[in-house]
Amino acid sequence: MNMVGLLARRIFGLGAGLSMALVFAIIFINSLRRYTVGSSVAWGEELPIYLTIYGVMFGCALAYLQDRHIRFTILTDLLRPGIRDRLFAGVDLLTIAAGIGLMLSGHDFASRRGHIAASGLRSLGQSLAETTGIEALEGLARIGTWQFAMTLGGAMLALAALIRFSERLTGDKTVA
Repeated sequence: MNMVGLLARRIFGLGAGLSMALVFAIIFINSLRRYTVGSSVAWGEELPIYLTIYGVMFGCALAYLQDRHIRFTILTDLLRPGIRDRLFAGVDLLTIAAGIGLMLSGHDFASRRGHIAASGLRSLGQSLAETTGIEALEGLARIGTWQFAMTLGGAMLALAALIRFSERLTGDKTVA
């Protein structure tokens, strides 16, 4: 396994794990608040949804890079290994194109609707900006910040497929 592949695996794994840990922590804290204080924070309902989307994007890229993604192999298992390897390399090239398409469409989508405020996150963005003095944190309240997950996910998927393609060409069978 080359250094680029190892680094990408670690980054994708960290992103997926961190996203899911944050989702759990937010839901757990919000539940505790709801049953102890009687109210939950407004952003605690909407933020986990967006964090889950980012987590799924990181997880998809990691699964593809590890070659552990869902695939139906009923027919491909009947092929000789050499033909199957060439077929999977072709799928890698198609996945690179699909990742680039997802990246471009995600960017287009986020840039067209990115200025719209996410109702549940408006108070979070404003309070963070006021508390820290960093006005850029108001961007957390905009839908574009969270729609950017499609752009990032497409780029990560294309990168994962490119790395996997190069590993197939070099004969690297590592999936970890």
